[in-house]
Amino acid sequence: MTNLRSIGPVMLVGAGKMGMALATGWLDAGLPPTNLILVDPSPGEAARELAADYELVIHPEAAGLVPNVLVLAVKPQIIDAVMDGLKAVVGPQTLIVSIAAGISIARLSAGLDTGRVVRTMPNTPAQIGKGITGAVAGSEIDADDRAVTDALLSAAGQVAWFDAEGDLDAVTAVSGSGPAYVFNLVEAMAAAGVAQGLPEHVAMQLARQTVIGSAALMEADPAPASVLRQNVTSPNGTTAAALAVLMADDGLTPLMERAVDAARKRSEELGRG
Repeated sequence: MTNLRSIGPVMLVGAGKMGMALATGWLDAGLPPTNLILVDPSPGEAARELAADYELVIHPEAAGLVPNVLVLAVKPQIIDAVMDGLKAVVGPQTLIVSIAAGISIARLSAGLDTGRVVRTMPNTPAQIGKGITGAVAGSEIDADDRAVTDALLSAAGQVAWFDAEGDLDAVTAVSGSGPAYVFNLVEAMAAAGVAQGLPEHVAMQLARQTVIGSAALMEADPAPASVLRQNVTSPNGTTAAALAVLMADDGLTPLMERAVDAARKRSEELGRG
């Protein structure tokens, strides 16, 4: 696997939460601070703190700075304006790695005048090194480019590569947006506890730690989720009674299918601009 110390200058455009999650992972994994160029005209507190900790300069624009890797971590709604300002710093040696939701490889290639583009979709657990990123390589990406991309993305968690770019809209809908679904589940469980008479703070503590503990158990046990579910469920017991509701024809599965479908369609809309 490519060593992050061997990767030349990496320019990160967009110092938001996801950008900072990636940058922190890179630095922790061995990317020399001198090889990281941060670009953001309005950096937040987290970006300023990271810059202070590693003695980095946050540049308001990318002018005059030519990187080996350019990572686009900006909102898809502003991607075209951002690319207009980056064309001058994209050279033949520059690998483009985009995490902008819904923005196609073709659109990125046209906007930056290069075919060396990898389109990716990480998720927010990357902030603690527990993320997963879906990735698709453009037509001009070679084995070395892929190895560099793997090294950068693996610093934030697991990486799953796909052959079909259209799959990334589904990745966005499942894992990219997925943490919000889990957090909403915690909210719903806590609200249900309150409805059963529990104090609000206790209901939230129970719901939150149940999800945290269940995720840790799933990480430690390679058994399928269905098996883990069955392990908790006694015949005709309390869990079985609850699952009869959640697994009904109008239960959680069709609801999640509608939610993921809505997210995928929105990803496709963002890609059309």
